Amino acid sequence: MDVQIAILPGDGIGPEVTTEAEQLLAAIAERFGHRFTLQHGLIGGIAIDETGVPLPDATLQLCQQSDAVLLGAVGGPQWDNPNAEVRPEQGLLGIRKALGLFANLRPVTIHPLLMHSSPLRPERLEGVDMLVVRELTGGIYFGEKRRERTTDGEWASDLCLYTQAEIERIVRVSAEAARTRRGKLTLVDKANVLETSRLWRSHTTRLMQQEFPDVQFETMLVDACAMHLLRRPADFDVIVTENMFGDILTDEASMLAGSMGMLPSASLGVAAAGATTRMGLYEPIHGSAPDIAGQGKANPLATLLSVALLLRYSLQLEAEATAVEQAVQATLAAGIVTGDVAAAGQQVYGTAAVGDAVVQQLLAA
Repeated sequence: MDVQIAILPGDGIGPEVTTEAEQLLAAIAERFGHRFTLQHGLIGGIAIDETGVPLPDATLQLCQQSDAVLLGAVGGPQWDNPNAEVRPEQGLLGIRKALGLFANLRPVTIHPLLMHSSPLRPERLEGVDMLVVRELTGGIYFGEKRRERTTDGEWASDLCLYTQAEIERIVRVSAEAARTRRGKLTLVDKANVLETSRLWRSHTTRLMQQEFPDVQFETMLVDACAMHLLRRPADFDVIVTENMFGDILTDEASMLAGSMGMLPSASLGVAAAGATTRMGLYEPIHGSAPDIAGQGKANPLATLLSVALLLRYSLQLEAEATAVEQAVQATLAAGIVTGDVAAAGQQVYGTAAVGDAVVQQLLAA
């Protein structure tokens, strides 16, 4: 296969973890006989510094011409002013919207040897294997925003808007994923308070009854879900929810695995009929971690597992994706880990050493 992949390292530890991903992609090409053309673009804070905008036109054009996008992280203290007119996060939101990436998939699994890294007791983690599907291009993050001053002081508003079509397309992605897993879908909303959540619940319930009667379906309020993610996480299979709820819940779910450095994500658009590739943006769920940037402490595994998702969803290369996941598991089993998931007294390895170990496991298999 001959494909083009856009690499957007971004800020903080982003360049460090994407460097390991590029090395892994080269190893996959070598082992399986593919040709991956990698081209780099600017996004986030570094793009602001060099071009004045968080998502330059050249970066967007590169991504539109590529088969998939791999991103590191955006943001840092030098751009950390929420009142600034130009912010790194605008680049991330902008590229999702421009590429039509409406479905964010975040798998949460736990390696038995890393249970010590989670703040939860090991018995609560047995059997945890869930997929959170977050709607990514609608809701309060993209709604109209207003802030005004009156004689009584300031006021602000953020519009949360969803359409039936937006809800139906993300629910279909989620239900189809549930069919390939344990056959259970949980809709998370706040239907006892929010009208948008009542819209989600009514159309999701109807769609599940009409198109997916074979999938076990339940609804759950977001506050209850936040509790049950800690109380009984193994009961969840696929969770589908709106943009802001998904953003918050997936950060909580990352603590089941012990570290954000372990969890990948895929942001997907509509699959074109007959196409051999599907546009997607792949990134670790962690941030730019500026406090450890440049020190070789960053965990690259979430980014390397994001490469596996890229291979699976955008390039339809299931064998290659599985090989990456097996190489990561073998690296963990060998005890080659960064400090965020190391047990007390365990040897700690640097970013490059962990990345090298995964590549060695992949090529040796």
